Amino acid sequence: MSLGHYYQSIFGLAQHHKWSVSDIEGLMPYERDLYFSMLLEFMERQKEARERSEERRVGKECRSRWS
Repeated sequence: MSLGHYYQSIFGLAQHHKWSVSDIEGLMPYERDLYFSMLLEFMERQKEARERSEERRVGKECRSRWS
């Protein structure tokens, strides 16, 4: 893991869980890795949900124009 990726992950955990940086850095390495992977999976699911929502919204707009 690069230093930039490490700090991005810490920032993500701090924002998502409202933890302090010292709390995150105090985790055991396997705990931190687990939380990082869970956060990445969560963020990916959120991104996919936003994309599906946007596709549905655009589809509704197109259908209403053709009606």
